[in-house]
Amino acid sequence: MPLFCFPHAGGAASYFHPWSASLAPGIEVLAVQYPGRENRAAEPCVTNIPDLADQIHAALGSSLSGTFAFFGHSMGAILAFEVARRIAREEGRGPAHLFVSGRAAPPRRYDRELHRAGNSALIAELRSQGGTDPRILQDSEVLELILPVMRGDYTASETYRFEPGSPLSCDVTAMIGDRDSLITVEDAAAWSAHTTGAFNLKVYPGGHFYLDDCRARVLEVISSSLAGTAGSAY
Repeated sequence: MPLFCFPHAGGAASYFHPWSASLAPGIEVLAVQYPGRENRAAEPCVTNIPDLADQIHAALGSSLSGTFAFFGHSMGAILAFEVARRIAREEGRGPAHLFVSGRAAPPRRYDRELHRAGNSALIAELRSQGGTDPRILQDSEVLELILPVMRGDYTASETYRFEPGSPLSCDVTAMIGDRDSLITVEDAAAWSAHTTGAFNLKVYPGGHFYLDDCRARVLEVISSSLAGTAGSAY
């Protein structure tokens, strides 16, 4: 089964490369690459969630002809959710399972306005949340490349406004680190309101990037959740 993975703000498709071998052969990891990074570095960032979700939905196209699942972390959770909503509206179906990680369920949000802050504030944010090699944060040339991407993604993430609509029908699993400074367990549990399917909440030790230390446990949940669904119709 294809598992489409949506990276966090500032993240890239390569973040999910280590997942491929662990989930093979039953699950094929396919990571979304946003404009402005890695092999799409020459393209301008998309600085709002609706437009980026529209582009991703269009790009996935025929890849969604069978059964599939979505995983998104932080900003990626909102994008995975919004793409799933677009598929449901236009095609009357959706992913077999939606995994949302490290993000409060909409309309819950924090108005931190980091996208308007100076570079020093963005660097401090990257340092405090983890998920970025500390050596990168000390390399001025690399920072010059990644900070515009970070600012673009934070603009999209922080200006997102939820438009009420019909809930999804797929199963949803919300995941969170128990020391995440950005969201609470209650924020993650609120994802249950966005589906008529089964809902599960998983709390792991760690902060916003608990995924790095708890990868094996997270992948086991994904694998077990998707077992037996490849032949199902959604």
